[in-house]
Amino acid sequence: MRHRRAGVHLSRPTAHRKALFSNLVAALLTNERIQTTDAKAKETRRLAERTITWARRVGDILTKKADRRTPDESARVVHAVRMARRILRDRVAVSKLFDDLAPRYLDRRGGYTRIVKIGQRPGDAAPMSLLELIPDDTVKSASPGGKSDKGAAGAPAEGKAKAKEKKTAAPKAEGAAEGGGRKKASAAKAEGATAKTPAKKKAKKEE
Repeated sequence: MRHRRAGVHLSRPTAHRKALFSNLVAALLTNERIQTTDAKAKETRRLAERTITWARRVGDILTKKADRRTPDESARVVHAVRMARRILRDRVAVSKLFDDLAPRYLDRRGGYTRIVKIGQRPGDAAPMSLLELIPDDTVKSASPGGKSDKGAAGAPAEGKAKAKEKKTAAPKAEGAAEGGGRKKASAAKAEGATAKTPAKKKAKKEE
């Protein structure tokens, strides 16, 4: 039984396996999307979620300037960076984690990544997956401020509906105006015809 033995071995030595997953997590945080096998994607997601959580917990402190932080807050940031560096060995990935990703997922409690299966790899038919970070638009819609975004998006839709109603109503009004003009013209012609007939009859009588 494998009690309290989390993770997969992947038939690799310990040093090789740690370096592999460190590079995969760094690539995921840097590029926000990687393509790998299902087994590697699941293990990479477990490590990436843990790493992002360390940065998210100090996200409110990272919004402050370094000289505005208290000694306790500075110690918390240093501790979070050191815990993230246990997995990440890339300085660029660490800086992006604490500068960009931590504020992005500040209002999200877990679930920072998603796995999409994309079929089999040519050659050995290994099941492949696309591991990516949740984009900004999904995070904003899931956050409490997403309601205001939906309201703002709904306003233009209502405006478009009203504009369509105006456009459909305008041709009807124009048609009605044209119909009224035609009726007036026909009425004027009829009046002219009735006015001309008595004059012709009078001329015939005089003859």
